[in-house]
Amino acid sequence: MVTAERMPVLSEEGDFILVDKPLDWTSFDVVARVRGAFKRNGMPRKVGHCGTLDPKATGLLILATGRKTKSISSLEALDKEYDGVIRLGARTVSHDTESPEYDLCDTGHLTAEEIRAAAASFVGTRMQQPPMHSAVWHNGQRLYELARQGHEVKERKSRQIEITRFEITEISLPEVRFVVRVSKGAYIRVIAHEFGELLGVGGYLGALRRTAIGDYRLDAAMSVEGIVEEIARVAATIEG
Repeated sequence: MVTAERMPVLSEEGDFILVDKPLDWTSFDVVARVRGAFKRNGMPRKVGHCGTLDPKATGLLILATGRKTKSISSLEALDKEYDGVIRLGARTVSHDTESPEYDLCDTGHLTAEEIRAAAASFVGTRMQQPPMHSAVWHNGQRLYELARQGHEVKERKSRQIEITRFEITEISLPEVRFVVRVSKGAYIRVIAHEFGELLGVGGYLGALRRTAIGDYRLDAAMSVEGIVEEIARVAATIEG
């Protein structure tokens, strides 16, 4: 396991830096902030990220710096773990809180047994179609760009994913809290939507926090500002 400790930011080979991504930041926002901190402190570095997090999701984002950017693909292939909230009895076009609710309905008839059985049925290998509000490319444009223009691409190519854990940890209808562990390329928003459809009431992702990427854990991550301060501290030490 990767334990919580001060993350290196200036090794010659580059570093993997664990970040706790804030709400409403894009993954590129985090990269730009950290890259800018290196530049401001007179130490320009190549910086990339391993595995995008949606703006409405928080939690573990791994940055790669220097020569470590060549290893990004190896981290992107690792399983991811999340905890979050699904809001049942409503749908949204984006399958999360980025777009308004519609088709509201009552969820009072659902039992805990039904809800947990539905979650258990998702465990295993399945095909999943990327949502329109995603960064997947289609004819030179991102799907989310087309979605914002009011277009829908019906022939979005499905991909095989694996769900190794989908556990309901709390039920407080219309919301349920869950933990899920998935393979590369899985969209948790789609799982939330399909979960609601299976229960016959609709659903969307109300909140999401990534807690692990492979053996890298969120409790070892630093805030964006903490990393920026650490870069400045190390730079000052070198100059001194």
